[in-house]
Amino acid sequence: MLPLFGDERRREINLGGSSSVTTSQAAILNQARARRIERETVRKRQESAVTIQAWWRGVTDARRVRQELREQFIGDITGLTGLRCLVLIGQDVDFLDKWAAEVLSQGSLFGLAYGRDREHWLVLMRQVFFLLLRSVSDRPRSESTVSCLQVLCTLLNPASAIEALGFSGNQLTVSITEYAVRHDLYQYLARSIQTIGPETKNAPTLPFFVELIYRPLNTLERSSETFLQCFQSLAVHILTIPLLPNRIPISSLTALSAKLPLSSLSVLSTSIADLVSTIPLQSHVHLIANLYAFTTPRYAILPLSSLKTYLQLMTASLSILPVHALDPPSASDTRAPAMSWADDDESESEQPHVAVVTSFAPTPRLPPLDARTQKRLQTLPGPSHLNALLKAVQHDRGALPDLVSWLVNLCIVWPTRKDKILSTLLLYGGGGLVREIYRDYVRNSPLGKDENISSLMDPSLGLAWPPLLLLTELYTQSLLTMGDDEFFSNSRTSLTLDELVAFSRALFNIAFALYWRDDQTKIQEGGVPGLNLRWAGVRDKITKCLQAIHARDSRKPFMPENHWHVSSQIDMNSFIDAAVFEEQQLDESSAPRALTKRQLSHLSPRLSVLNNIPFAIQFETRVLIFRRFVENDKWNRNGDTRGRIDVSIRRGHIAQDGYDRLAEADLRAPIAITFIDQFGEPEAGIDGGGVFKEFFTSLCKEVFDSDRGLWLANKRNEIYPNPHSYATEPHNLNWYRFIGRILGKALYKGILVEVPFAGFFLAKWLEKQSFLDDLASLDPDLYQGLIFLKNYTGDVEDLALNFTVAIEDFGVAKAVDLIPDGSNVPVTRENRLQYIYLTSHYRLSKQIKLQSEAFFEGLSDMIDPKWLRMFNQQELQILLGGVNAPVDVQDLRAHTQYGGLYDNDEPTIQTFWKVLEDFDQEQQRLFLRFVTSCSRPPLLGFKQLSPLFAIRDAGSDEDRLPTSSTCVNLLKLPRYKSEKKLHDKLLQAISSGAGFDLS
Repeated sequence: MLPLFGDERRREINLGGSSSVTTSQAAILNQARARRIERETVRKRQESAVTIQAWWRGVTDARRVRQELREQFIGDITGLTGLRCLVLIGQDVDFLDKWAAEVLSQGSLFGLAYGRDREHWLVLMRQVFFLLLRSVSDRPRSESTVSCLQVLCTLLNPASAIEALGFSGNQLTVSITEYAVRHDLYQYLARSIQTIGPETKNAPTLPFFVELIYRPLNTLERSSETFLQCFQSLAVHILTIPLLPNRIPISSLTALSAKLPLSSLSVLSTSIADLVSTIPLQSHVHLIANLYAFTTPRYAILPLSSLKTYLQLMTASLSILPVHALDPPSASDTRAPAMSWADDDESESEQPHVAVVTSFAPTPRLPPLDARTQKRLQTLPGPSHLNALLKAVQHDRGALPDLVSWLVNLCIVWPTRKDKILSTLLLYGGGGLVREIYRDYVRNSPLGKDENISSLMDPSLGLAWPPLLLLTELYTQSLLTMGDDEFFSNSRTSLTLDELVAFSRALFNIAFALYWRDDQTKIQEGGVPGLNLRWAGVRDKITKCLQAIHARDSRKPFMPENHWHVSSQIDMNSFIDAAVFEEQQLDESSAPRALTKRQLSHLSPRLSVLNNIPFAIQFETRVLIFRRFVENDKWNRNGDTRGRIDVSIRRGHIAQDGYDRLAEADLRAPIAITFIDQFGEPEAGIDGGGVFKEFFTSLCKEVFDSDRGLWLANKRNEIYPNPHSYATEPHNLNWYRFIGRILGKALYKGILVEVPFAGFFLAKWLEKQSFLDDLASLDPDLYQGLIFLKNYTGDVEDLALNFTVAIEDFGVAKAVDLIPDGSNVPVTRENRLQYIYLTSHYRLSKQIKLQSEAFFEGLSDMIDPKWLRMFNQQELQILLGGVNAPVDVQDLRAHTQYGGLYDNDEPTIQTFWKVLEDFDQEQQRLFLRFVTSCSRPPLLGFKQLSPLFAIRDAGSDEDRLPTSSTCVNLLKLPRYKSEKKLHDKLLQAISSGAGFDLS
């Protein structure tokens, strides 16, 4: 309702959609905020103006004061006032140069170091020293710094101070030197020398920098704390400069080498660990190179304590370097396995390297080494250097443990030089180092003792490992070129047999403990204290030595009975079951079939024992495990739908027909052989296994005949692949592959093969090392020549040998290099062991490499390689061909079954056993072959014959000959009434050589 009269409180309507009261409040707040910000800005501007004004007044005052100081300095350059002004002016290059030049020209450097001004002068001079040091380090190439450097050298030279001040001057020099060392003298010197660079070694400033390096070391009291700090700084900053000797002029280098107090290196003995942790990883290579360069000439005169400290420092630096850090770039690829002339594997092999990955952390890689550093390092493992070091240690036997640790670390970090190092050690002093290390350090070592097996990885035993590991490496290396005559002769170059028994047992205990651990992660990832070596690496080195010693014992036994066995420590039945279970687990996993020994060690403790130190388990037990592996494999394949393979073989073409029909066949499937006689008719008989055995026996007789050109026989009538190039043609390699597959089939089925293989060829199957003694049966003349060379006492170079071996190919003689450019590398006293090894290795392994690989490829199609690695060469020959022992007639009789009218008490049977016992060994073997197709008894006795031997009544016709069914090991024997008749007929039958139709 509108008022009748005017009302001052009219209602206001805001068409903008918001309250006017709200709008005015927001505006008021915004205005207040703006005014507050404006006041803050004004305040900051005023404060900034005050600050700038104060700064400007300070700058103006400083300029004025500095100008006044400069004027005062100019007025009294060499006086105490000038010295104070110089300190206050600070880092002014022109004034520092001017002052240095002036005091040198007037000879007034020590002019104020008298009377009451002495202390003031000393305080000021120490600060001036630091200003000069910083100045020259900023411009080390400039010739204008020479005067400053001269002043620095004079201040650190006691002779100059004593000349000016008398004997009291020495104390001033010591005080300035201590101040310089505490204020990073060597850090500034290192920066200066590295800035100059190795290509400008004639820079005029370099001699002064070099003098500043050694002056403090010659001035300070060697028992003082500052001297220790000085030596530490020298090691950390100066001796880690790359190419240090190459950066310094010859005259200065001579002075530095002479003045370095290396005889006092022992002061560092308590701080080596701190030094090593302070120095960057990439600088340790340069520390090693420089320390080696300066110390080598003084080996003969170094005190024992300093020699020990030198070796300890070098060892500590080596121990933290990655493997191959000292190799040239082409050889330092850590992805490749370390190779040396004593390795089994061929350098030209294209096989991929497989390793267990224990860590995905990046492998430390160092910057590439300069060629000059590499050249200097090449002499580190050289014979001349090692002999000098050994000679120095010979005078001071207390340093031998430190030398041993250094040698072990050098072999670990530089594996491509390990063979050179070990060969030098073996030749030194007539070769007595092996026996010396054993008797002095290993014989009484707690490692390997029965009571300490559980504490092998205890850090307190860290010092005991280097002597054991070096002895292990040395002994392994020595066996490569040691003949049996030397081995058993009690030579001073080797261990006695009694010592070897104790040493091998200690190694065996260590190896078994490391393989048998349930926690293999610690083995793969943990390492020996003080060595850049995993426990897995320790285990590998010890295993290699054990295998070499066991190989000798296998050829010519000398160890006590049960020396190698652990049957008393573990239950064999549970071991067999567990090993078979582990094998099944591996088969069911996605792991590749051809696992390496180290991979097996990581995955399966029992299989790793069987593959690396199989001799820990008795041979008979391993045979049972092998047969269990085969039976499990057969069981796993029972689900296959593959049918039987029917093969017809012509009697006159057994080898060729077998190759044509079975070279690509699946030999794990059942194979039924039908022989075709000379008239083209199938021979009678159903193959229940016996016909295949006859086929296999005939096949072996053909393919292993040396007249075919694939095989040769050594002096012991043991066969090995023909090394002639003819045998490496693709067609012949296919034959080797086929023979390997057939032999694998025989092993798979348990058929014995009467073919003696050469030991060095069997070693190729087992991935084992061949030895010099193996050459005696292959090439006696070459063997005798190499033994003569090894024992030659004259100048080896007079023999005019080089690193080649002569071979004949199709009537043409030619020389083959054993190493790159071998025809131009003479054989010397230092490298003759390498020549001996490479020559024997070429004849025993490399010449038959392709043939052996083809054969083993075929064998591996049937038999898992890790199954074969459970045996050594001699055991594998027994596994293939049975026991080369007399036929035990009583054992055969105890496991014989009878059929028809026969039993054990029947008169014909009684006569038969009497006749068989009266046969000589050759006739008994013929009988065994007649009834079983193999002339050797089964490995574990006739109870293992499957099926058991049986005799069945064949009637009363005494004019008939006894017959057999080899497929079921059955003798069909007529009832002869007289002993003579039975003797004559049985002998005629077993000597007839008739085919399967005889049955």
